[in-house]
Amino acid sequence: MRQQSLIEKLEGFTIPDELKKAGLYPYFRPIEENHDTEVIIDGRKLLMFGSNSYMGLTNHPKVTEAAKKAIDKYGSCCSGSRFLNGTSQLHIELEERLAEHVGKEAALIFTTGFQANLGAVATFTGRNGVIILDELDHASIIEGSRLSFSRVLKFAHNDMADLEKILQNLPTDKIKMIVVDGIFSMEGDICNLPEITRLANQYQAMVMVDDAHAIGVIGECGRGTANHFGLTDEVDIIMGTFSKSLASVGGFIATTKDAINYLKHHARPMIFSASVPPSAVAAALAALDIIQAEPERQEALWKNTAYMANALQELGFDINTSTSPIIPIYIRDNELTFQFNQRLFEEGIFVNPVVSPAVKSDASLIRLSIMATHTKQQLDEVIDKIDKIAKELHVFEMRQV
Repeated sequence: MRQQSLIEKLEGFTIPDELKKAGLYPYFRPIEENHDTEVIIDGRKLLMFGSNSYMGLTNHPKVTEAAKKAIDKYGSCCSGSRFLNGTSQLHIELEERLAEHVGKEAALIFTTGFQANLGAVATFTGRNGVIILDELDHASIIEGSRLSFSRVLKFAHNDMADLEKILQNLPTDKIKMIVVDGIFSMEGDICNLPEITRLANQYQAMVMVDDAHAIGVIGECGRGTANHFGLTDEVDIIMGTFSKSLASVGGFIATTKDAINYLKHHARPMIFSASVPPSAVAAALAALDIIQAEPERQEALWKNTAYMANALQELGFDINTSTSPIIPIYIRDNELTFQFNQRLFEEGIFVNPVVSPAVKSDASLIRLSIMATHTKQQLDEVIDKIDKIAKELHVFEMRQV
């Protein structure tokens, strides 16, 4: 009976097939070639505005050469977890460099950013602790909280009054950890870290910041959200990924030496997962070198971001509270969002549609990700085509209904 119920459940999931029949399915498109701001799909050249490679380093010769050399020296992978045989000297070097970069005593590398959040959020507070989340935190944070056995509470997005209400009602002797995104991955806005850390100090809570989209992007030389606000000492735990500005794959947690020691021996996603391949670690090291040596890349990123955001707002598009290189164009209708995305794809523009349940049903959007290496000509082409398609699909009229 249970097996039949599962079969019925799987057969009943028809949304992808329906979108494919309508010619609107936007996921799992195989990229044949990646040339930084341009990709080849089905033999066609498209402008890439859906990548998180904010610094534009995934094709940088120093990054690719570092990865190749690491393969020659260490092989294709470690064939084991960090806990056992999966630690190379490169892993140690990158951990030291990352800790220094974000201003913490020590760091620990995980195989992915998702696992870094999973490991830290699930491990620190324990069965008698409390984890307090922004309602729009990344899925990896939410999954980590579920594995923690801690009590989990959520506050309204960036609503500091709501956060304080939660903290006021918690015992002072409870282990409490507030976990927030530095830059929120869909909305593109930045957490109110000054107020979060003030409340954390007042109510004796730890603060963890997910800087997946902030490393390389904000702060001096891309040191992240805490540095951006001058609050590095007030933030207890900083998480980051390699798969965005650091042009690789993997993730890390940076905090005190004691906390890292505890995490090394308790974080199951790290202990029971194969280590990040040395080639990926070497690529991240090379990318970090470039970010620190070439601050003009960060300047170019923000120049491009301001240009795109201002142009879209002047045309009447709703980008809500975004203040980062993640620029959402709110369509606020799932079907129309898919149609908009497909028309952009046909016009040679690769972007990401975001619909419910990833966001609320009235918050569907097209997410643009800006890169330091986008040219003004590319930005202008995208702006023109977005404007053209919005008029074609009567987006503004739909928004007023």
